[in-house]
Amino acid sequence: MDKQSLKNILKFSSFVGIAVSFFFLLPIMIGFYYGEDMRYFIFTDSLLFLSNLGILFLLKNHKINLSIKEGILSVNLIWILLGLTTAIPFYLYTDASYIDGLFEAISGFTTTGATIFSKIESLPKSILFLRSLTHWLGGMGIIVLGVGLFSLINPSGSLTLFKAESTGIKMEKITPKIKDTALRLWGVYLLFTLLDFFALKLAGMGYFDAINHAFSTISTGGFSTKNSSLGAFSSPLIYWITTFFMILSGINFLAHLRFFSTGKLDSYHKAEVLWYLWLFFLLSLSLTVVIIMIDGEHIVHALTHAFFTIASVLTTTGFATLDYERWGNIAISIIFLAMLIGGNTGSTAGGVKVIRYIVMFKNMKNQLIQTLNPKVLTGIFIDKQRINSQTINATIGFFFLFILTNALISFYLFARGFDTLTSVSTAIACVGNVGPGFALTGPTQNYAFFSQADKVILSIGMIAGRLELYTMVLLFSKTFWRKF
Repeated sequence: MDKQSLKNILKFSSFVGIAVSFFFLLPIMIGFYYGEDMRYFIFTDSLLFLSNLGILFLLKNHKINLSIKEGILSVNLIWILLGLTTAIPFYLYTDASYIDGLFEAISGFTTTGATIFSKIESLPKSILFLRSLTHWLGGMGIIVLGVGLFSLINPSGSLTLFKAESTGIKMEKITPKIKDTALRLWGVYLLFTLLDFFALKLAGMGYFDAINHAFSTISTGGFSTKNSSLGAFSSPLIYWITTFFMILSGINFLAHLRFFSTGKLDSYHKAEVLWYLWLFFLLSLSLTVVIIMIDGEHIVHALTHAFFTIASVLTTTGFATLDYERWGNIAISIIFLAMLIGGNTGSTAGGVKVIRYIVMFKNMKNQLIQTLNPKVLTGIFIDKQRINSQTINATIGFFFLFILTNALISFYLFARGFDTLTSVSTAIACVGNVGPGFALTGPTQNYAFFSQADKVILSIGMIAGRLELYTMVLLFSKTFWRKF
């Protein structure tokens, strides 16, 4: 790697590090409010701020213009550094080991929501808030935040980072400048968070619980302030409010941005959004029928928990109102299917994403037609736009990487002695950024029982999934490093 590339990466990473150090003042203030000892947290945050400030000072005359390779490397590096740094408060203020803290931090920033804590309600308020804050920062993407502010040190080159971190097949610019698009996305993100917060407060939550759950809901993260997640509140109104905002957050935020810009619902008349909503209702109604048949519950109770559960898993949020595994194998199959789908591209949700399934099914249909009639010319059209072969190949490649990554982690866990359902569901829950899996990692369980090595492997899986696999896998390519 040449000095120019190293300086580009260091300066950008330090800029994001300073932004995060300011955000970390929030849990410190929460700790002060609740009378907690914040000395170690202040020292950690000060060290983060001063070290990054020192790098910026040394490189103050260096002008950044990130190449796509430098952008990809910066994205991976930042996610790892954020995990390594944020693990320190978890290590200092809880009984967790440093590796446990690293797992929790990466789970937070990747909005996975898998936790190593079994007694969540006994954690300091500052740590509870920090967990939720990592979700909120990671939800829209810490790199998108950096891109939005990147113009302060570099008016050009921002699109490189936006492409490297964004979770879509095709990331669009609504405004002429990509930084303006990023900042407006954060504006919508903040608005949804505030709306969810006020709705939860009006529904009976306390201020602290409401802001933490709003952070976790809009980011589709899933960390809760309660041991039994949202089930601790026993409030159907809270369940429905959370269901609504989870589904809203699973929709492409560019569609939300267009709606606020134009005021027209046509912004949501996209194939991916419509299929996403259709799948949500179909799976929720199917699960409702199963709950009524298995438990004999009243239809309102069944609808409430079915819609909440499918919304939570489909959007990869990971909240729970009860132990849905007790509904039996049919229910588990329906929930597992939702886990494999995910939300929209450009949303805070993880998973495969609905648009990729649309592309794959349309491509499969075309292959069947051409098999029967080789002379027929076919093409894939979505929202009246032709999908080029490069996008189709990228989609097929993503599916292969998704299956391969999950298979490798599943085989690893199975070889470690875990049962098949635990191994497979845990792999998908981490790579898909869902959080809870089934069996030993089900909705009432946690990840504390895994070994330190297991947690490192699963943390890598979470980062790979959050960065849509390609961004991390490219680091293992000789071609990627050839010109560095």
